[in-house]
Amino acid sequence: MLRYGALVFDFDGVLVESVDVKTRAFAALYEEHGQGVAAAVVAHHLAHGGLSRFEKFRHCHRAFLGRELSGGEERALGGRFAALVEDAVVAANWIPGAREFLETWSARLPIYVASGTPEDELLRIVERRSMARYFAGVRGAPAKKDELIAGFARAAGLAPGRVLMVGDSTTDYEGAVQAGADFLGIASPLVPVFGPGVPVLPDLTGLCDFVLAGNIQRMAR
Repeated sequence: MLRYGALVFDFDGVLVESVDVKTRAFAALYEEHGQGVAAAVVAHHLAHGGLSRFEKFRHCHRAFLGRELSGGEERALGGRFAALVEDAVVAANWIPGAREFLETWSARLPIYVASGTPEDELLRIVERRSMARYFAGVRGAPAKKDELIAGFARAAGLAPGRVLMVGDSTTDYEGAVQAGADFLGIASPLVPVFGPGVPVLPDLTGLCDFVLAGNIQRMAR
């Protein structure tokens, strides 16, 4: 029996090479406030991948502009951001190994997506990229990663420890820990994004071997 009964993927930077698209969008939204502010916003965005853009907007206004963001301003920023990114994400390249893995494994295990992208936008992107057939479920913001992972485990009838979360951010890692799932990081092995002992692959070309080997080190609970 395979160690994992279900897999959960983050989307941007894990299945699709779209992180730079969203980084440029954050810079564009805040450049009117000066290059210093735009640079700080980009740094925050990159340090908190997987977090909802609206949480990032609220933090950036508070921390870098010294004021709270109104509901109307937040909705306007969200609309501008979506206009900047959606078509580009649809056109973005696959992460190496992602499409091949999904083609092979989607018939063998339930595969889910848990993303910080607003759910309605995420569903459109997945549909427009003809990816929906691979997934048993696709969920996005405003739900938190731990809620999504735990919900997917329940939907698959599994204990959380038989679910593997594959992500590229500390938000993904923390969500897996909180849900009781295992975690695999997608990052450069030379850059310690995650803590010691957390397994990491540079992309998804080695994911099939990783899943079959089932040799992940259990995270400290």
